[in-house]
Parts: sequence; C-alpha cells; structure tokens
Amino acid sequence: MQHFILKTEPHAYSFEQLEKDKTTRWDGVRNYQARNNLQSMKVGDLCMIYHSVGPKEIVGTALVVKEAYPDPTSADPRWASVDIKVGERLKKPVHLEELKNHPLLKDMALVRQSRLSVCPISKKDWDAILALAKS
Repeated sequence: MQHFILKTEPHAYSFEQLEKDKTTRWDGVRNYQARNNLQSMKVGDLCMIYHSVGPKEIVGTALVVKEAYPDPTSADPRWASVDIKVGERLKKPVHLEELKNHPLLKDMALVRQSRLSVCPISKKDWDAILALAKS
C-alpha cells in the first residue's frame, strides 16, 4: 500500500465537498511529476487531503477506488485522473508550519516541492502526521 498527499484549493474543491460527494474524480493535474504519481496509484492506496490556500493544512484522508485513466478534462490522453473515496476528517488539521518544524516531516515532498499537487509520502510520514492530528 502506498500513501500520498493530494493538494487542493478549498474554494475549487474542499474536503467538505468530498465529504458530501463521498467519491470524486481527482483531475486537472498538469504537472508531469504529479501525473506520474497519479499513474502509480493503486486501488486501496491512502491519501491525505491538503488545503493549499487559506490555512495551509492537511484536513482529512481518502482512499483510491479507481486507478489512473485518461483525464476527461484534457484533450491530451497523457494526462491522468483517479477516483477517490472520502476517508476521515482529521481530529485536528495539521498545518504546514507543523510539518516544516517536525524533525521527521521537514524533508517530505509537500514541504520541499510546495507546488507539487500529488506527492508520495512514506508510511512513517503518514503515521507521524496522524499523530500530530491527534495531539
């Protein structure tokens, strides 16, 4: 099982909207590295949803329910999308500053490559973020 962070601008598509929709297509990614990360996703992989505008924070989890397929929002078949299902809202959002200041998390892709909209994280990073959300 792999773990990822999916970034979104909450005014465009928020975790609250995912909670209402239950499932959604994650599309519109136009960065090659992020696209490659989408294409590597498998059914059952876990994702964290990160709001990249306003309070920059990880707010909840999701589950990949359909592997990569051509993104219907693009005429170019090289762009991909996946389908995700809502997981759980974090007890406490984890702010970007907490990630930057955490000794284990300060080097993860979300911190180092802040513009990357889909980034993999390790199981150790996943667990550390969940621990921060409970504290």
